[in-house]
Amino acid sequence: MRRGKTRGGEFIDFASCFLHESPANMHILDRTKKQDLSMRQRKIEIAMGVLLLLGAWFASVQGAKLVSNLKNQNTPVVLIDPGHGGEDPGVIGIDNIAEKDINLKIACLLKERLLGNGLGVVMTREKDIGLYQENERNHKVQDMQNRCKVIAEHKPDCTISIHQNSYPDASVYGPQVFYYTDSPEGKTLAAILQKTLNTQLKIEKPRVEKGNSSYYLLKRSEGVTVIVECGFLSNAKEAGLLTEENYQQQVAAAICAGVMEYLR
Repeated sequence: MRRGKTRGGEFIDFASCFLHESPANMHILDRTKKQDLSMRQRKIEIAMGVLLLLGAWFASVQGAKLVSNLKNQNTPVVLIDPGHGGEDPGVIGIDNIAEKDINLKIACLLKERLLGNGLGVVMTREKDIGLYQENERNHKVQDMQNRCKVIAEHKPDCTISIHQNSYPDASVYGPQVFYYTDSPEGKTLAAILQKTLNTQLKIEKPRVEKGNSSYYLLKRSEGVTVIVECGFLSNAKEAGLLTEENYQQQVAAAICAGVMEYLR
């Protein structure tokens, strides 16, 4: 390394001075720092994803033990699946309403009501998260696979997946329940839920439950699973109602009543 003396007799590092004064070298240093920072951020994201899945795994193990204890006591267990979450907002409705948020709110209200009726409850998520690792390429596929895994691990008496609907025709409204076409029990549960939703929410033009053979969760999950589309975020009136806590409570109460009727 080249050094020289100043007039005062102090040694200075000419190479260091050159690096500090050269715009080209400053650019290289800045780029290197940015690359290092980007790498550290990426490592942090991967670590957070691993921790999230470990937390979900631990909660799942603990939940499975709880469910096993409840089943030993002959207590029915309901699994509630708030659709979407994390980077997946689901339907974006009128006034930029995100489906994932309404799904979670209704699901949490439903959980409280089912617990209040003495049932066991398992949730696939209780925060605004997706069930995937950040470093995975296809988050949506992993998310759906993990939801099915949770259902398989806990073996609930029934699974209620909460969603909101959307349609190009903004006049379309009303809740609708979907079941797997080849599931007689799923059809029975869907029919009961459709009835309680139409009745308790006083739907003027009631819809009917509908079989489906292509929805991933219905096709791949074990046991009795239904998807409850609580309403249409593409309909101005219904979208407004679905953002109100009072109406969310009514939706949760109607679903709870249907579940209780099915489990009798």
